[in-house]
Amino acid sequence: MPIIYLIGSLRNPQIPELGIFLREAGFEVFDDWFAAGPIADDSWQEYEKNKGTHYKEALKGHAARHVFEFDHYHLNRVDIGVLVLPAGKSGHLELGYLAGQGKPTYVLFDKEPDRWDVMYQFSEDVFFNKEDLRKELNAKFISF
Repeated sequence: MPIIYLIGSLRNPQIPELGIFLREAGFEVFDDWFAAGPIADDSWQEYEKNKGTHYKEALKGHAARHVFEFDHYHLNRVDIGVLVLPAGKSGHLELGYLAGQGKPTYVLFDKEPDRWDVMYQFSEDVFFNKEDLRKELNAKFISF
């Protein structure tokens, strides 16, 4: 069974719903990173700043390394990446990491962007609704 890494923002409440939607189609979906909650990154930043830690130093701290290694482990074990927009820098870096490994990647837009970007062509395809995305994933990765 192909494994999908669902990439997105901790602030996007659609992530768990999309995970369920893709699981119903027969995929294993990794979206456990979402359990950290919508302010996890903000809390980490506040904590480190209160300690007087500079961003460069904080990236080398135990908390940052632990979270990075958790995500990195799962990025390495999955077969497919799906970036759910809107998403920030981390999500785009994760999508690029998967694409760089030669793994198929897809982008699910929440709407047509105000500013277009040609670099989404690094992905196999882009979608504007979850039904079309699931249809494509089923056709390519689920054998009947």
